[in-house]
Amino acid sequence: MMKDFVIQLFYFLRKFCMSLPTAETPLYNHSLNKIEHWLASLGCKQDPDNLHCWSVSKADWQAKICLEAEDLTVSYQQQGQSDDIHRSFKYSLS
Repeated sequence: MMKDFVIQLFYFLRKFCMSLPTAETPLYNHSLNKIEHWLASLGCKQDPDNLHCWSVSKADWQAKICLEAEDLTVSYQQQGQSDDIHRSFKYSLS
């Protein structure tokens, strides 16, 4: 369930964020290695053809995360929904 994933994500983020700069630090100050490790630990799989993109599938939803040049983009879809939801997060936001 998505709720279980969100709970796991929350606990992982608490632990993960202890080794990161403060919350006021922009995303671009986090190392790519740490971001990729975080994605892999959440069960995301790196796209072998587009190494900047990762995907994750759960029973009732799926998502694609791409580390673009200027932002992190997320596209996700709930099971039974026809439309993808797209969000972008600028690296410079703190």
